[in-house]
Amino acid sequence: MSIMLDDPLQSLLAGRIRREREARGWSIAELATASGVSRAMISKVERGEASPTATLLGRLSGAFGLTVSALLARAESDGGAGRLARASEQAVWTDPETGYIRRQLSPPGADPEMIHVEMPPGGRVAYPASSYAFMRGHCVWLIAGGLTIRESGVASVLRPGDCLAFDLAVPQDREYENHTASPCRYLVTLARR
Repeated sequence: MSIMLDDPLQSLLAGRIRREREARGWSIAELATASGVSRAMISKVERGEASPTATLLGRLSGAFGLTVSALLARAESDGGAGRLARASEQAVWTDPETGYIRRQLSPPGADPEMIHVEMPPGGRVAYPASSYAFMRGHCVWLIAGGLTIRESGVASVLRPGDCLAFDLAVPQDREYENHTASPCRYLVTLARR
């Protein structure tokens, strides 16, 4: 779970998590209580000794009152990005636990945000309701493969071309799963409140 030295987003993310915590005047213990993430893991992530998973980012961002994408966008903007997100410069992050690959298509801070995700066969990522609490819009459009999204025990099975718009009136835990034998690719749009 070590951060790769050639991945600038990982070091930007480590610094951004620390700055978000410090901006709120929180100790690591207070962030641990608010997020449900252990103090040891938060410390490792902030020092760049561990790469956070998508689930861990969901818990931390929810504690900060941000979406995962907003937290990543803030980290990306720390790198000096502008209004144009050239393909060669778009931030790409890989979940060390699942191999899920996330590419930020829109420039940092854009609203709505556009994210391209590639989920490996059999991949599964769960996000807590708190990571959606600060959004006013969220859609997933499946480009290729198959994807099942579960909310409160209800499964929506997507096929290529299908688009699912989420009801955000009451944030719910969500689980994304690639139930096929090949990678699935999908586009996520997120609009913040």
